[in-house]
Amino acid sequence: MKDRRYQLAVLLIVVLAALIAVNGLALWGDRFALWIDNAMQLGGGVTAVVCGWLVARRMRGAQRWWRLLIGLGMAGWSGGQIIWSWHQLIDGRGLPSPSLADVGYLTLPGFALAGLFVLARARERPDGQRWLPRQWNAHFGAAVVIDGLVVTGSLFILTWTAALGAVVRASGPDALAWAVAIAYPLSDLVLVVVALLLVVFDRVDRPYRANLLLLAAGIVALACSDSIFAYLVSIGAESMKPWADAGFVLGPVLIAYGLLAGPSRRASESQTVGVDWWQLAVPYVPVTAVALLISSQLLFGDGPDGVEVSVGVCVIFLVLARQLLSLLDNRLLLRRVYEGQQQLAHQAFHDPLTGLANRTLFADRLDRAVADGAGTVGTLVLIFVDLDDFKEVNDQFGHAGGDVVLRAVGQRLLGCVRSSDTVARLGGDEFAILLEGEVDAPQAVADRIRGALRRPFAVHGTQVAVRASMGLVVLDPDEPLVTSDLLLGRADTSMYAGKRLGKDTTVVYRASHDGLPDFTTTLRRAQGGVPDGFAMEFQPIVRLGDDAPVAVEALSRWTAPDGTQIPPHTFVRAAESAGLGAELDALALDLACREVTAAELDLAVHVNVCASRLGTATLEQSITAALARHRLPADRLVVEITETVPVLDLSAGAEAIRRLQELGVRVALDDFGAGYSSLTCLHALPVDLIKLDRALTTGVRPDRDVALCRSLVSLGAELDFVVVAEGIETAEQAALLAQTGCTMAQGYRFGRPGPLSALRLAVSPS
Repeated sequence: MKDRRYQLAVLLIVVLAALIAVNGLALWGDRFALWIDNAMQLGGGVTAVVCGWLVARRMRGAQRWWRLLIGLGMAGWSGGQIIWSWHQLIDGRGLPSPSLADVGYLTLPGFALAGLFVLARARERPDGQRWLPRQWNAHFGAAVVIDGLVVTGSLFILTWTAALGAVVRASGPDALAWAVAIAYPLSDLVLVVVALLLVVFDRVDRPYRANLLLLAAGIVALACSDSIFAYLVSIGAESMKPWADAGFVLGPVLIAYGLLAGPSRRASESQTVGVDWWQLAVPYVPVTAVALLISSQLLFGDGPDGVEVSVGVCVIFLVLARQLLSLLDNRLLLRRVYEGQQQLAHQAFHDPLTGLANRTLFADRLDRAVADGAGTVGTLVLIFVDLDDFKEVNDQFGHAGGDVVLRAVGQRLLGCVRSSDTVARLGGDEFAILLEGEVDAPQAVADRIRGALRRPFAVHGTQVAVRASMGLVVLDPDEPLVTSDLLLGRADTSMYAGKRLGKDTTVVYRASHDGLPDFTTTLRRAQGGVPDGFAMEFQPIVRLGDDAPVAVEALSRWTAPDGTQIPPHTFVRAAESAGLGAELDALALDLACREVTAAELDLAVHVNVCASRLGTATLEQSITAALARHRLPADRLVVEITETVPVLDLSAGAEAIRRLQELGVRVALDDFGAGYSSLTCLHALPVDLIKLDRALTTGVRPDRDVALCRSLVSLGAELDFVVVAEGIETAEQAALLAQTGCTMAQGYRFGRPGPLSALRLAVSPS
């Protein structure tokens, strides 16, 4: 339907243009042609008034007001045309100047200008949404001003040459007549400039852009005929041919179409806002016309006058300023393109959730690290991290809560490595770490990561514990044909091997042809003997003050058949899950007593047993048998209760401890403050020692650590138990503990775990 109306409108314009052309020939005489010319002018004006009134009745808000204003302007213009036609056709005496017709004609510029401004401020779409030009910024605003001045200056020169100059130079009969004469070209100039600027700089909502284009075309048509008329008057012409009045006929018709046109639905649905190529060219069209005009004046006339030269120079400087602004815009555009490319590159190689490197960037850095060919063992370490049972976090807190944990995990992993190392999220709950150059012991890095992840994560006000299984690969430079995919596969295999061993593990990759390490199978095959790869290491416990050793703690170690060092908590958990915990305890007790006796050390030995077997006949039989077999005095054995599970029956546990104490064996509560230990357990269980977990002795608040340790030492003095501090790594930590009254400590500060022969222990004097 709209296409049909568009075709009819174009046809009407063509018919009118043909009538104007035919009428200009005056085939039936000048008088008849004059009647036809005036009738078409008046018909166009009345049509615009009627169209504006009819459409405005159906509209609301700004869309009604701009139509009413344009309609009023056209009503005034039509009134002036009626007066003009009366004097020209009927009265026959000619129209005086100024006259009431001038009042009517000059009504149009005022009302039309107001209507254009109302239309420009009509920012509402038909669907009620707001529309704003996306390209509007500081530079664009300056371009609008400069282009507006260029258009104004150029049209002023054209108007000055066509009519305004002659009118100003002519001496009118009086000031009022001169003012009326000059008002026509000046008002036309202002109206045309405003209409063109609105068209060029897109200051009308796109759904109503067709209205603006039609109004601008009508205004330009009227201005052209006005200029021709003013020029003919200024040179003393006796008549004006109907051809010169074409703008007075077509202009009102185009304005009528502009009043009738409705919003473009296609434009209102489009969200794309841009500047068409012809919009950029419009400001330079009048500049080109001025250049042609001045060229013709120089070639065929006396040349431009002073006003044209002055305004022309200003226009030239404005064009130069516009070009400079274009250069600045281009520079800004290039900068934005560069920044956009940088942002796209960052997005392409980084995980959007955590901000860490993604799989692509990690693979690229791993490829380069492998291609560089590390020269020594230990210069390239790959750690594969997978969060254990992370699905439970998502199920409990939703994916939003899971994302909070993943971001926090990423930040903690970054805090465990150097800035030169690479931490990446490969997807889901999988992370990878690439360590290059001189690095710490890989196992120490893995321990830092595990310690960082063991601190609870806050999710929606709830503390969430997260554990991780890790696979660790150290590049061997002597191994040929190593690729990044091969290293990733090895790390992944080691990580899943740890998960099968009980999760929350770190497995160091070793070349193997025997499949995954299986401690429980190895323990069963030993049939009471020492399993392959199983051994005991010992760490000294010293007396603070002189650092003299007073005891050693026996620590179980197992190396899988493939050479993989399996962490103790991994194979201990596997044995517990398989129902072999008692066998493992008996094995550790026997080996510890045997090696201490064989070393002829007059030191106590601490051996860990699970709290769930406290009070069982099997444990007491294993202790008695080990002491008897290796002739170790009972007072030199300290059984450490590791609370991986709670002591469910505290009364039964207390009785079991007393039975061990009757044998002469001392009992310690291990990792106090980390597991299920509490003051209730301490009160109910008559232990001889408590071993403070490293979290209570090496925390981030030394002042609070000292206060807590001092309180526990005082409590121990009252309840008759000794306090041993674990995890001491620095002299400062040891000095702080000494201030609390703590007398015994254990940690890397005093010696790392190893075989008894490597510890070089000196017996403490009694």
